[in-house]
Amino acid sequence: MIDTHAHLEMTQFDGDREDVIKRAVNSDVSLIIDVGSDLKGSRTALELAHRYDFIYASAGIHPHEVKEVTPDTYKEIKKLLSDPKVVAVGEIGLDYYKDYSPYDIQKREFINQIRLAREFKKPVIVHSRDSRDDMLKILKDENASEMGGIMHCFSGDEEMAKICMNMGFYISFAGPITYPNADRLRKVVKSIPINRLLIETDCPYLAPQQVRGKRNEPAYVRHVAEKAAEIKGLSLEDVERVIRLNVHNLFGIGDVNEISRITYKIRNSLYLNITNRCTNQCYFCARTTEPWVQGYNLRLEKEPSAEDIIKEIGDPKRYDEVVFCGYGEPTLRLNIIEEVSKKVKEMGGKIRLNTNGHGNLINKRNILPELKGLVDTISVSINAEDSEKYNKICHPVFKNSTYEAVKEFIKEAKKYIHEVVVTIVDVPEVDEEKCKEIAEKELGVKFRERRYNVVG
Repeated sequence: MIDTHAHLEMTQFDGDREDVIKRAVNSDVSLIIDVGSDLKGSRTALELAHRYDFIYASAGIHPHEVKEVTPDTYKEIKKLLSDPKVVAVGEIGLDYYKDYSPYDIQKREFINQIRLAREFKKPVIVHSRDSRDDMLKILKDENASEMGGIMHCFSGDEEMAKICMNMGFYISFAGPITYPNADRLRKVVKSIPINRLLIETDCPYLAPQQVRGKRNEPAYVRHVAEKAAEIKGLSLEDVERVIRLNVHNLFGIGDVNEISRITYKIRNSLYLNITNRCTNQCYFCARTTEPWVQGYNLRLEKEPSAEDIIKEIGDPKRYDEVVFCGYGEPTLRLNIIEEVSKKVKEMGGKIRLNTNGHGNLINKRNILPELKGLVDTISVSINAEDSEKYNKICHPVFKNSTYEAVKEFIKEAKKYIHEVVVTIVDVPEVDEEKCKEIAEKELGVKFRERRYNVVG
């Protein structure tokens, strides 16, 4: 568990700071970023980071405090930023809600601190309250995408989140996502690809609903993680794993498992990564550029044998289903599908095959009779409502006849597979309603839409 934004340096923790940190450790919090909001707080944050190996610091001046900034302030901040345990510039930004500092000074010092982050090549931790337009303009004008960073304790809408993500920012959520009246904010959480999601406490403020009214502390980040998992339809373990990777990618800190995986668990399904080869080159697919799915590295060093896969599966009844998916087209290794599926079925497991529907083209025969009794569900990516659009989006190696062949594959699958599902990715040019009509009325199968940029 990681708390990406805490204020343990604040006076609210002066009486029991060590106990608070012990409670965090006992609650499986493995990393804390203590965020400075003024010069004194930034110094104290670094002192804590030197005292505890799992605490890191940031240094910056909060918009409330920028009216006190002098040239000497920046000399001190630069000294702090030179320390390797200071991983970001922050908390910086704009706050037009409380007006503690004049707007013109806030904007000037926000710009100055972004430029400081560029000088030190460190990401920024951004505070934004009632300042959307000025905030986005400054981030764009100052090319903040060069450093990236975190939109901390996010309270904006989906559009603002999307703009920030396009500039390389992660979106971080705190206790408010657990509040009963926060449906709008939870909708934003749901819309964020998990590889751009972070969680925090912002302690001592904004305690989650379960401890509302108490002083917040890092141990309570679990409540935020649990709510994020619920909203995203993932397990707590999934959220923890992906956030570890996100923190590592942004700050270069923390541990991630970089070993390539041939099996990987998401929710309570076990996915099998049997090949990275594919007969499509879909423009939306990150297979060739981004090997990570839900915190797992799927770039295979070599294709696994059936024996390797069966050994990793163990008892398949532990899972809701075993899924041939991975970062490639499984039917390129039909013999592996058949051998592994036979063993899984013998042990009482359930099998799903995710495919692009090219299996018959690949193997130059109708493979579906061979899968009868082995595969319980087959999910076929159709990804377009006509052949021309399919070719434009997917670039199949089998060229112009592929789309119709995929539809024939789906029709044939109904004869041998208990459940057949057609899927699309919701890229803008695809007509979802037409695809749904093709699936349900023309092909007579179930239909499911998958989110663009959300894998796994």
